[in-house]
Amino acid sequence: MALGNLRVNVTSEIGNKPLEGAVIRVVSPDEPNRVIEQTTTDSSGKTQDIELSAPPLEYSIEPGANKPYSEYTIYIDAEGYIPVEISGAEILSGETAIQNKKLLPIEPNNEEGTELFVIPDHTLWGDYPPKIEEPEIQPVNESGEIVLSRVVIPEYVVVHDGPPNDSSAENYYVPYKDYIKNVASSEIYATWTYETIVANILAIQSFTLNRVYTEFYRNRGYDFTITSSTAYDHKWIPGRNIFQSISEVVDSIFSNFLSRPGVTQPILTQYCDGRRVTCPGLMSQWGSQSLGEQGYSAIEIINYYYGDSMYINSTEVISGIPSSWPGFNLDIGSAGEKVRQMQTQLNVISDGYPLIPKITADGIYGPATAEAVRVFQDVFDLPETGVVDFPTWYKISEIYVGVSRIAEYV
Repeated sequence: MALGNLRVNVTSEIGNKPLEGAVIRVVSPDEPNRVIEQTTTDSSGKTQDIELSAPPLEYSIEPGANKPYSEYTIYIDAEGYIPVEISGAEILSGETAIQNKKLLPIEPNNEEGTELFVIPDHTLWGDYPPKIEEPEIQPVNESGEIVLSRVVIPEYVVVHDGPPNDSSAENYYVPYKDYIKNVASSEIYATWTYETIVANILAIQSFTLNRVYTEFYRNRGYDFTITSSTAYDHKWIPGRNIFQSISEVVDSIFSNFLSRPGVTQPILTQYCDGRRVTCPGLMSQWGSQSLGEQGYSAIEIINYYYGDSMYINSTEVISGIPSSWPGFNLDIGSAGEKVRQMQTQLNVISDGYPLIPKITADGIYGPATAEAVRVFQDVFDLPETGVVDFPTWYKISEIYVGVSRIAEYV
């Protein structure tokens, strides 16, 4: 057996505050009465990495008869909050799984039971309905609620957890980046090559943004953006863990999508696994992994399956943030209003995350600011560079909005 890591991040549903001292227990389904690991969260609401057994790496690199991930049950307990049980958390060889969970406070005079999440099989391993093929360019109904003139990254997507016609299925309001990370962790393996992961995430983002841009479901009388049905959309799973390598890619490219010349809307880039289901003219997931192993870049993988006219596009219109990225990295020696704004936001965040040191919001990027940024990156699972790059800028904005409840749209 190989090894993988698990990291648990626990916050309160009220105010997005980190919960220190939450007790985390990890159990194998094969031995439900034996606790493999027990630990507690620090002042940032996170645990140290927990090392757990996983199947050999090669099981997830090529399709085969062996399950490529191991499964564990995670129990989360914090005083004053409803306990959580997550069954089926996935661990891959050599990868860090991140289990994020917001806990609900126990209401006075109300004894609540455990909040239970059961994670189904990964789509590359389990048995799921194949995609219903659709045209890659969708009609836009001018009578929709909102007719977009340009591509916008939404703050949230409303996910219908079931097929479109299942009126009993719950709707979830999910931050856009969190949605993409969840889907990618549910539909590809984090052990795949970097370029393969990028290609698949671009396809997921473009598909999702097409649903947003065309108001596909709202124009059909529904009150949601997208479903969790693999027949219609992508597999999104409430409560599942994500993987750090996938999370870092999404943070770096979340404003990107796929385009064709002369077409405004993001392309509805469907794909299939390429093993149980084949889809000529669309991307094969296992095939994309094979191309990545051969050294293909992300855009070469995209062009291989969708044709040479497909290209990577981006938008600067991102909802739910105080201010857009300045377009260049902020580092020691940088100065100006963007630096001051970032420093002010970090100080607000540090009220809830005391590991992040307070700094002077003077608009000058010095060593103290670089250290505060580095600690922020450590707390929020970003590469620890001390430099405010694209992913760090938007993560600071995201956390700032979450803890201050202020969202000024760009």
